[in-house]
Amino acid sequence: MPTAPRPLFVPDQPRSDEQLAPSPTVRTDAIPTPILEHRPGEGSGSNGLDLIMHYMQSRWTFGLSPTSLMLAFLDWSLHLASSPGKQMQLTEEWLIAWHLLAEQQLSSAHRTEEKLPLVGQRTDDRRFLAPQWQQWPFNVYHRALLLQESWWENATTGVRGVTLQHERLVSFMARQLLDMLSPANFVPTNPLVLQRTLETGGANLVAGAANFLEDWSRAVSGRPPVGIDQFRVGDNLATTPGRVVYRNELMELLQYEPTTPTVKREPILIVPAWIMKYYILDLSPDNSLVSYLVDRGYTVFMISWRNPTQKHRDYGLHEYMTLGVEAALAEVERLVSPPRVHAVGYCLGGTLLSMVAAAMARDHDIRSSRLSTLTLLAAQVDFTDAGELTLFTTPSQLAFLEDVMEIQGFLSARQMAGAFQMLRSNDLVWSRVVHNYLMGARKAPFDLMAWNADATRMPAKMHGEYLRHMFLNNDLAEGRYEVDGVPIAITDIRAPVFAVATETDHVAPWHSVYKIRLLSDTEITFLLTSGGHNAGIVSPPGHDGRHYRISTAAADATYVDPEKWKKETPARSGLWWPEWCRWLDLHSTGETTPPRLGSLAEHGMRETAAPGLYVLER
Repeated sequence: MPTAPRPLFVPDQPRSDEQLAPSPTVRTDAIPTPILEHRPGEGSGSNGLDLIMHYMQSRWTFGLSPTSLMLAFLDWSLHLASSPGKQMQLTEEWLIAWHLLAEQQLSSAHRTEEKLPLVGQRTDDRRFLAPQWQQWPFNVYHRALLLQESWWENATTGVRGVTLQHERLVSFMARQLLDMLSPANFVPTNPLVLQRTLETGGANLVAGAANFLEDWSRAVSGRPPVGIDQFRVGDNLATTPGRVVYRNELMELLQYEPTTPTVKREPILIVPAWIMKYYILDLSPDNSLVSYLVDRGYTVFMISWRNPTQKHRDYGLHEYMTLGVEAALAEVERLVSPPRVHAVGYCLGGTLLSMVAAAMARDHDIRSSRLSTLTLLAAQVDFTDAGELTLFTTPSQLAFLEDVMEIQGFLSARQMAGAFQMLRSNDLVWSRVVHNYLMGARKAPFDLMAWNADATRMPAKMHGEYLRHMFLNNDLAEGRYEVDGVPIAITDIRAPVFAVATETDHVAPWHSVYKIRLLSDTEITFLLTSGGHNAGIVSPPGHDGRHYRISTAAADATYVDPEKWKKETPARSGLWWPEWCRWLDLHSTGETTPPRLGSLAEHGMRETAAPGLYVLER
């Protein structure tokens, strides 16, 4: 039987400011004491003793399941132990590598100025590029490390019988340990640090010790990193003028004031990821995507997610779709009555937006025809190749994390940040250790750094559902994810799609973002830009050294694999924002007078200017 169409979203009844306004003096980011007051084991399937055990383990393992790590190690080590051929191959490689290193050292003994090729060096490794690393004995130190990295890469991969997930996890952990032992991380083996120590008479080490103590004190007390205090939301961050025009328990909807005499008929609704504060898209005045769009004649609406606490533990994907995206669409249509809407999703917000669009298209919801375009910024809809984050998404790891979140009610910002830092430990951890504590220096803070320090939490139900349905089972891409009991499919979306990926993205790898070409039956414009997950998206025009590639494929176009696409698509200099605006202009239907600004007073609440209240929650 055909199912009844899903009803349009009906907004919550307005609540008073006293019920909704967060307290500016109460912090809610501390990990709670493991006292089981909330349905022990009901959500995770574990009993209370299991929950406490896993919670205490997580405090020492940075949220990683020790069982998951042990299973991966046993899988690899037992298969390697029963593979004498692989062992002989590794022994031979070990001897050849160290013989090559010895040859290099002997041949360069009287030619220290000559820079020899670095054995095993990764193309993205910048630790040993300084000329001081080519002098003895530092060239021996770093080449020995690179040999170790190369050998362990071979040792942890290509062992027959090991599951791909376990192979990748063991290789990743081996790389983490070797990165920690790099000669760049120690005073006696880092020539740059030694040179700095001689020049300053050791003052750099004294300053570094002071930096360490200050950073440790701030981390323990929950204060922001040094220098971040000079950035304040609403003062020099998130300053584009606007109002909060709608608020419910989960989100605030911001509408920005127009700056042009006429505006495009179609407004823009931006859905950021719920793991970040929205103002990454409205940083400083000269680095704001929101301001850029407003100045080009677009009426812009922005969702600002609430920073969840334990009371939001049962908010899942369904609530984020209905109370979030659908509620925002309903309010935009109420205020503006547009012919259609340009919908934009960033990171996980793009995945969520795609789910809403697919559900509306499945039900032939009238609003599905009102989506003029769909823009996905570093957003994935297929998670089979979702990068190194998938290393930590196994049934064992997910069960462990669900038990931890059953006690906390959320995934804390510190736990989440630790996982992301591990993906780029050289850049995000060890390079900072060397610069701040060994060199005794500080980098000047900037707006993106301040935003990165303003982390958020994720509700337990939401995070568990997202990891299980997307990363673990890939239900959305494979047509198994259900909304109101019926599966949804990305192929049902008919709005033209503009998909942006970044070349060095460790969170949403560009090959994974590119898979929208496989799943969609509509026109796809794919743009690949230089930079990473954040900097590649938010860098405004005017930055030097940026480039991008772009092409459009019709709905019936023949599929082209990503590497062939990259090879055949010429690179263009500059930033991609103007290119996107030209695309939006092509899919707009002209201009009109600016619409009225909405008001919370219409919902019985006190007027609130942008950036609103929820973004200030800690």
